[in-house]
Amino acid sequence: MKRKSPEGSKYPENWKEIAKAVKDAAGWKCVRCGHIHEPEAGYTLTVHHLDINPENCAWWNIPALCQRCHLTIQSKVVMERPFMFPHTKWFIPFVTAYYMVQNGEVEATHDYYRSLEIIPMESAAQ
Repeated sequence: MKRKSPEGSKYPENWKEIAKAVKDAAGWKCVRCGHIHEPEAGYTLTVHHLDINPENCAWWNIPALCQRCHLTIQSKVVMERPFMFPHTKWFIPFVTAYYMVQNGEVEATHDYYRSLEIIPMESAAQ
């Protein structure tokens, strides 16, 4: 079944700023495969909404992924589905923060900058 963004959802007005901040935080490398942003070689760095909702810009929902990894995981990672296998290293910080929000341990937000205050990336990676 094809996943779709919620009807009427839109990217925030400051999406370009958020996308650049996410890529800057990742050192302009794919968080999954580690390849640098190199469009000429087919590695364009993108920002993927794991839950497919462009309004949800919490850092744990928008990893920097090269286009290849983005397309690979787009239909495979469904945040709201229980996972049967251990998480891969790149995914652990994102899913840890997601679970903290889902379990009510921290405030839910769709705001990128607020999400960094609620759960610093470094703390979710531990």
